[in-house]
Amino acid sequence: MLKCPLATASLAAPEIFPPSALVFELERLLYTGKTACNHVDEVCPGLYLGDQDIAANRGELARLNITHILNASHNKWRGGADYYEGTGICYLGIEAHDSPTFDMSPYFQPAADFIHKALSKSGGRILVHCAVGVSRSATLVLAYLMIYHHLTLVEAIKTVKDHRGIIPNRGFLRQLTTLDNSLRLKRRL
Repeated sequence: MLKCPLATASLAAPEIFPPSALVFELERLLYTGKTACNHVDEVCPGLYLGDQDIAANRGELARLNITHILNASHNKWRGGADYYEGTGICYLGIEAHDSPTFDMSPYFQPAADFIHKALSKSGGRILVHCAVGVSRSATLVLAYLMIYHHLTLVEAIKTVKDHRGIIPNRGFLRQLTTLDNSLRLKRRL
């Protein structure tokens, strides 16, 4: 089981807020702390968040011992499972658009399950990426931390921001707030 250094959320659930109410506060939090990004950053043990350049660099993937890749910017013209054939890397592609109107929420659970499965394997190491590694892929990593590590959205953001600058778009932040509220309600029952 993956242990994130800050993955110790309290079970006392604060008040539930409408998704739009917190977006500006979340954006303010996102603009603090680490803002620079490398091509890849380890945000929790074995969990890497990065861009398409690192995903295309087979040598660097081998050096990092990446066993799984979750591509949040999958498309039929670039990369895909065929690109990693013969490397032993297990691939999942999600054709998401970095637009506030794109509904990323149907992918929260499948992506979280894929990340969890990768990290549960002995020696499992996963790269979650999109084009730049700050919005689509970051959104899926935040959802994973909320679903599997029971972090609130703010705690998940702080955990990732300690290692990589991220800035999910406003639509994704609203969807993550809805997920946060849903998970808090479930924990109350």
